[in-house]
Amino acid sequence: MKTFGMIGWSGSGKTTLIIQLIPELIGRGYSVSSMKHTHHNFDIDKPGKDSYEHRVAGAKQVLITGSKRWALLNENRDQEESSIDELLAKMDSVDLVLIEGFKKHPHSKMEVYRPSVERPLLALEDKSVVAIATDEQVDGGGLPIIDLNDVAAVADFIIEFCALEKRIVDGAA
Repeated sequence: MKTFGMIGWSGSGKTTLIIQLIPELIGRGYSVSSMKHTHHNFDIDKPGKDSYEHRVAGAKQVLITGSKRWALLNENRDQEESSIDELLAKMDSVDLVLIEGFKKHPHSKMEVYRPSVERPLLALEDKSVVAIATDEQVDGGGLPIIDLNDVAAVADFIIEFCALEKRIVDGAA
């Protein structure tokens, strides 16, 4: 299973790019999953719901299921946060997992950079950044620069960089 990351400062457009890339890549015949890392505490369950109450009561894991989807909630409690590799091992196999965040993990990444956010370019210090997607001209220290608004070009780069096998979609290669 191939992985490719998107990093950047808050407000740079990482999520927007990923939600445009997913259908672009699926449309080209690839199976795609995503992983989002956050530094904030989050809750996908709601107080008052049975599954929430199970978790608050102390269950280590709560599996919520219905006809349309299922989710497994895992409480870390006093354990360290799972590593990216441990989390990837829990996911179904697909052609590509797009990872948002995990800046410090050494997987290959593209920096989504907008000079208007007024933060420094991460790629100049992070050797795992292999390209920069931006909406303005920047000095990327020799890294490939891709137009942030050209989703097809970003997808082309990821497909080539990850050496994803070509797919046949609607009779076209």
